[in-house]
Amino acid sequence: MIDVRPSQRMRDLGVVQQGAGILAEPARAFDLPAERDAAERIVDELFAAIERIGQVHPFAKGMGIAAPQIGITRAAAIVLPPDDAPAVILLNPRITDRSEETDEQYEGCLSFFDVRGLVPRPLKITVEATSAIGETTTTVYERGLARLIHHEIDHLDGLLYTARMRTGVDPIPVEEYRQTGRAWAYE
Repeated sequence: MIDVRPSQRMRDLGVVQQGAGILAEPARAFDLPAERDAAERIVDELFAAIERIGQVHPFAKGMGIAAPQIGITRAAAIVLPPDDAPAVILLNPRITDRSEETDEQYEGCLSFFDVRGLVPRPLKITVEATSAIGETTTTVYERGLARLIHHEIDHLDGLLYTARMRTGVDPIPVEEYRQTGRAWAYE
């Protein structure tokens, strides 16, 4: 049997891979509620992508996907928390506040799934988003969920996690990361 690299598997599932211009461009915000139908259609496409990906790879730490990762330049993302909490749907999200306190944890990305990178992020973020009916919501996220949401908002801003890594720190091959057996740890 041919061993398929993780990034190739994600590409085969419809995930746009690193190097594609769409991943380096800020996503276009929705005019809500006027573009409600478009927003809901894209959210449905994101859930379908999560379903496809989840059939071939388990995500113990939770997972997320942003519209640019499936070839759509709109400001929509979905995050599945690591527990069985409901999915977080993000439309036009922006971080309005972040804690001074940070930590570094390994992150992966569906758009270059062959490596993992040690990424510093705030332990708490405040996110303003818009609902499909045009209402603005403000939510505070902490620890692992804050990390997942920040990662997806970065995608919507045209950033990959490598842009947040400390100078001189490079991603490591996923095989090396697996040998660490290191789960996200918060005290």
